[in-house]
Amino acid sequence: MAVVVVQHASAEAPPTVHRVLASAGLATRTVRLGDGEDPSADLSGVEGVVILGGGGSVPRTGDVAAGVPDPALVREALAAEVPLLALGSGTRLLADGTGTATRTYAAGPAGGTVELTPAACSDPVFGGASLPSPGLRPAPDPLELPADTVVLASCEGYPEQAFRIGVSAWGVRFLPQEEAAATGGTGEGGSAGHGSPAGPVLGPWGEEILGRFAALVTARAEHTTTRAFFTRRADAWEERFAYQTPAYEAAVARMRTVPGGLALDLGCGTGRAMPALRSQVGPAGRVLGIDVTPAMLTAAARHGRTRHGGLLAADCTRLPLPAASVHGIFSAGLLDHLPHPHTALLEWARVSAPGGVLLLFHPSGRAERAARHSRPLDPDDLIAEHNLRPALETTGWRLDAYEDAPGHFLARAVRTDHADHTVHAAHAAHADHANHADHADHRN
Repeated sequence: MAVVVVQHASAEAPPTVHRVLASAGLATRTVRLGDGEDPSADLSGVEGVVILGGGGSVPRTGDVAAGVPDPALVREALAAEVPLLALGSGTRLLADGTGTATRTYAAGPAGGTVELTPAACSDPVFGGASLPSPGLRPAPDPLELPADTVVLASCEGYPEQAFRIGVSAWGVRFLPQEEAAATGGTGEGGSAGHGSPAGPVLGPWGEEILGRFAALVTARAEHTTTRAFFTRRADAWEERFAYQTPAYEAAVARMRTVPGGLALDLGCGTGRAMPALRSQVGPAGRVLGIDVTPAMLTAAARHGRTRHGGLLAADCTRLPLPAASVHGIFSAGLLDHLPHPHTALLEWARVSAPGGVLLLFHPSGRAERAARHSRPLDPDDLIAEHNLRPALETTGWRLDAYEDAPGHFLARAVRTDHADHTVHAAHAAHADHANHADHADHRN
């Protein structure tokens, strides 16, 4: 896992930044902002972004002529929900990247102690953190932020000392003063500078916040990678794969979902299966397209999928649905790409009513896909029949059709009516374990 650390070319990152990230198992890749140099917006293989301050004075929002870096990386991170933490004057690049700065705090005397707001208690990074040190001085300059920004720390005169934008970006402005080594300041290690501005000095409280952010990056890494990959491709996805629509329609027809029921398109992408699912459940039924990438759901809405059902951004292995409420699940190319497919099958069985149908589909057969990637068929492939059948049987499903043809892959399974206790017990055990393992990834 890697975190991009963005810093000014003339500043040095505090050693604690790399140490704290490394202690969470995160490698770092440094991007330096020099004259005319902008951070790349390519987030491939990136699980988090840290933007450091320093580098002398920072131009006001929108002052492009003064040399503000293009915040393309910030825009991409926000769109893909890649966790981002901006420190000190680095919060200006975050604010610029939102493109919707509508709430401005006027300049005025800033006084008093910076305190956490009630919203900080339930925040994924600030929740449970210690109180800021009384010696931390508030940032005294105004900042423009989106109207729906959640303020996490404030002081008299400047309530935006720390904030969250959306569900994945945080800004902390009131770290110890960024010291200019050229005027006699010292860096975090206490050594005098040599004419170059230092980066932000974290201090114990800033180091704690960075550590909590690093834990969140680690907890969210699997979904972050998926979102970053598909966000950049969402706009062209429908046009690129439009030729596969008939194959999707034919696959959905094999489900035979009961009219009036609830059908899910899991990992729906742009929702190509949703019109066919609507035809199956009829006007009295419901269709729900679920995907972990918001950009894909935006593309689905743009292509009119909301005429056929609802769209929901959610983890397909933790569905916000009651038990036994679903009558049909369609999933194309998802199961064998999940980090914990056994958990997914248990969850899908939990939400399915007895007799409910699970249809796994791909518009290419296993051999075709292996050849496309210049590799042999893998005997350990989850969706190979000798692996898939027992995986389904131990999670509450009965495989009743399996086709691995040159032109498609299809497996149809039915939710058994005698495995409720086993499925629910296994799911409860996993959920309890996940709640302990992923405590850093709770959301409002």
